[in-house]
Amino acid sequence: MTAQRGVALITMLLVVAVVTVVCAGLIARQQLAIRSSANQLHVRQAWHYALGGETLAQALLRRDLQQGNPRAPVDHLGEAWAQPMAPFALDEGGELQVSIIDPTGRFNLNSLVRKGQANEAALAQFRRLLRGLQIDKPYAERLLDWLDADQEPHGGFGAEDNQYLLSQPAYRAANRALSDVSELRLLLEMSEADYRRLLPFVSALPADATLNVNTASAPVLASLADGLPLATAEALVAARGRQGYADVASFTAQLPGLQVQSQGLAVGSQYFQVVSEVSVGDRRQSLRSTVQRASDGRVYVLARDLGQGGMPPVPVEEVEP
Repeated sequence: MTAQRGVALITMLLVVAVVTVVCAGLIARQQLAIRSSANQLHVRQAWHYALGGETLAQALLRRDLQQGNPRAPVDHLGEAWAQPMAPFALDEGGELQVSIIDPTGRFNLNSLVRKGQANEAALAQFRRLLRGLQIDKPYAERLLDWLDADQEPHGGFGAEDNQYLLSQPAYRAANRALSDVSELRLLLEMSEADYRRLLPFVSALPADATLNVNTASAPVLASLADGLPLATAEALVAARGRQGYADVASFTAQLPGLQVQSQGLAVGSQYFQVVSEVSVGDRRQSLRSTVQRASDGRVYVLARDLGQGGMPPVPVEEVEP
């Protein structure tokens, strides 16, 4: 009897142990399922909050156009859309931060090729921008080859498939317009330091996008003509004040004796980037939207990017002290 009782006790202990392990596993699975559901909920919430930020920015841009002249808009950094917005409080202690920037105040990399042909004026401007930023690599020629449709290297510094296929891993030149500035990293011998130095001053827009002199930084303005020093460009930035230049003629009048072509310049913007940064629970989401504002006031979303880390870098002279 004593032996049987001992066996029965051991059996009960084994049953209890097995039941405990099974219950612990069920509880762990249940907790994992609950956490997974909460994460998915936060992801969906963050996405819709970010879309809400995009919608808010569209409304601000429409209102800005209605308050001015829709046929000849003047956009500058003193307007409401360009001002920092206070964050919006969300549920569970989260917040939404919305910012609008003007990429047409930066050099448009896609302008190097227009209607399938090399744009020599834009190529010369990009060379001047590189020199002004103390970048000595021939990225202008290599970018031109990256954008054009042929396989002929431009000059002695260009690069086509025959150079890129020697890389590890091998790849080919895109031979099309850039979809995002980050594609610059693929240019032959593009270093991370040069890319970071160039990033605040360039954009990737349709080739016919104009440069807004009311939002352009001093280094970009200094690249408009040979012999235009950075100090003069900084004076141009200061001269536009809080209202900006009323027209391109008012801007070029500030540069007597310099050959600055008014073609390709503007005092208004058609393209904008909206950055919506959301935090919900322990989830953080950043949505960067490229939008186009038409003359009829409609704002169209051209692209959305979830892979960016918030606001892009800003030129030094635009940073508040």
